[in-house]
Amino acid sequence: MSAEPDGPEDRLRRFVTIWSRAVYPVTSTSLTRLELEEQLLPLARRLREALLQRTLDADAARAVGAALVDVHCTDPEALSRTLDCVDAYLVLYCGEDGPQEDLRTRASRLQHAMAGGYAAALRERTLAEQEAIAQAALRAQGVVAQALHASEARFRAVFEGAAIGISIADLEGNVLQVNGALLRMFGGSEQSLLGRKVQDLTHPEDAPQTWRLYDELVRGDREHYHTEKAFSRPDGTVLWTNLTVSLLRDADGAPQYQLALMEDTTERRLLNLRLRYEATHDALTGLPNRTLFFERLEKVLAAGEGRRFGLCYLDLDGFKTINDSLGHAAGDRLLVEVADRLQSCATAPGEMVARLGGDEFVALTTGPDTRHEVDELAARIMNALIAPVSIDGRELTVRGSIGIVEGPAGERSAAEVLRSADITMYRAKSAGGNRFEVADPEADARAITRHGLTTALPAALERGEFFIEYQPLVHLGDGSVRGAEALVRWRHPQHGVLGPDRFIPLAEHTGLIVPLGRWVLEESVRQAGEWRESHQDTGPLRINVNLSPCQLTHPGLVQDTVDILERAGVDPAALCLEVTESALIGADDALLKPLRRLAEMGVDIALDDFGTGYSNLANLRRLPVSVLKLDRSFTQGMQQFPADPVDLKIVEGIVSLAHSLDLAVTVEGVETGAQAEQLRILGCDTAQGWYYARPGPPDRLHDLALVDATG
Repeated sequence: MSAEPDGPEDRLRRFVTIWSRAVYPVTSTSLTRLELEEQLLPLARRLREALLQRTLDADAARAVGAALVDVHCTDPEALSRTLDCVDAYLVLYCGEDGPQEDLRTRASRLQHAMAGGYAAALRERTLAEQEAIAQAALRAQGVVAQALHASEARFRAVFEGAAIGISIADLEGNVLQVNGALLRMFGGSEQSLLGRKVQDLTHPEDAPQTWRLYDELVRGDREHYHTEKAFSRPDGTVLWTNLTVSLLRDADGAPQYQLALMEDTTERRLLNLRLRYEATHDALTGLPNRTLFFERLEKVLAAGEGRRFGLCYLDLDGFKTINDSLGHAAGDRLLVEVADRLQSCATAPGEMVARLGGDEFVALTTGPDTRHEVDELAARIMNALIAPVSIDGRELTVRGSIGIVEGPAGERSAAEVLRSADITMYRAKSAGGNRFEVADPEADARAITRHGLTTALPAALERGEFFIEYQPLVHLGDGSVRGAEALVRWRHPQHGVLGPDRFIPLAEHTGLIVPLGRWVLEESVRQAGEWRESHQDTGPLRINVNLSPCQLTHPGLVQDTVDILERAGVDPAALCLEVTESALIGADDALLKPLRRLAEMGVDIALDDFGTGYSNLANLRRLPVSVLKLDRSFTQGMQQFPADPVDLKIVEGIVSLAHSLDLAVTVEGVETGAQAEQLRILGCDTAQGWYYARPGPPDRLHDLALVDATG
């Protein structure tokens, strides 16, 4: 049955024709190209079936890769050309009408599996041939030694029929005889080898001990030696061999000849080099990968005294946006262009560029003085990124953040150097990006400490390492203690007691602020309940608890607060939740809704740090707040006498505005009696600060309240 014109079978045939034309010039087969095409046809069918299956059939792809070896495509270039054909044409001719992105992804995975199957089959075939050659070598060595003493006819049969290269030289190194296998390896005539000196066959790649072993053998101090050795062919190419050289003695045991047995390992070595290259280089950009970079960096750091290094750690700014908006194919082309530009920046001796993964690159420079060189390298990289990159008709602007580490070799490990560069790069990115920063040991230490605190936060909450101190809220009219603000602390095992400024931003960044804030609220409300039960004669004490912006957006805020108040038996009026002014700037109704519900229940809402943000005063009418808490910056001018008249006017105006809106005013940061008196005259309602008491344990607050109650 003939295939339909331009049908699936016809398109498959076109793919096979392209495939056979690509690989035929690098095959070692006696078949014609059309005969090879027929052998590739069933392999192409298997690839098409694997491509169209919903689940990846890696075994089928590996089998196709292995079958290439069976049809004599043993040159690594044949595999490379095959993978190029599959990449360019398999989906085009065999993908039918399937989803193109899925098919291309599956084709890429099939290529990977084919390469694995090819490598495994070639390795198995090579090992089998090596074993056969080794056996032949052993047989040839024994037979040749006997033949030299027995029968010239028998020797000649073995010598010419051996599958490995054999040569015989005298003890002065003159080549006396070579067999056909050795001539085929070298690609020259018998006359070009006979009469030459063995000592003339040196090669730059010779191992240091090669000729020492040779001298020991011709002196009769050793019977044989084995080594890997390269030879130069007449056409300029290199022949790699496994070489075994043995000493042949005469009937009386005196050294007479040297016998060399050679196995051609050039193809296997090239394959190993190819596999090594693929293992140490990035497949997309061709740059050295993380593995090779670490090998190089470790050598540089172990270079010894007097050597220095400089490292630039680059991360592209906004690359994820490009990837998400234009697709991974566009992102890949951008990375290739960036890699090319970086490669052009590092051309001096001792300089190297590598891709660590994603959009992260490193550039390394070495030498006796890299302080100036690494700055110049970073500047070249920044300049190389200025020109836009054209992709699919779009001009994309590329920017990057660079962290620079420079210093003497031998003081730090490769991992420590890269961690410092990574930290410094993120410092550059946090400063706005499109810049480079130089590593600062103190900044590194702070960043490492922050990272340690961040990772320790969850366990610290579980282990009960957090505790609360309370700072009194004092009524300015009669000096009585009306309540307290709850201030959370962390009793860290290594760093001691940490204030909220050290860990609250980290908790907000990681999301742990929600469970931590819930614990603070629950503990504070419980304490307010204890104050009410044990000291009813001093009147109810209100507890103020800070809410972070993350808690405001948490859907369980209202229900958690209700549950906590009910379990503790505390009236909602005894609780005041403090929210910073900046958290409510531009707040919409969805954000304000939970605060309104809490205010309707009787919970006071205080606008903390009032006056430090940029909110419109008219917004106060729509915010469900009952207390304005003035920032300490407004009262600093009142610490001396006479007070700053400008500060007095500002505070007086805010108090007047607040009272006209039925809002109470609390002032924080009161440190002197003059401040307290001036704020009382201006009409402020309550205050807190070191003038009254520093934050402390809950019983200390009650002692202050008892003093007020008893006069």
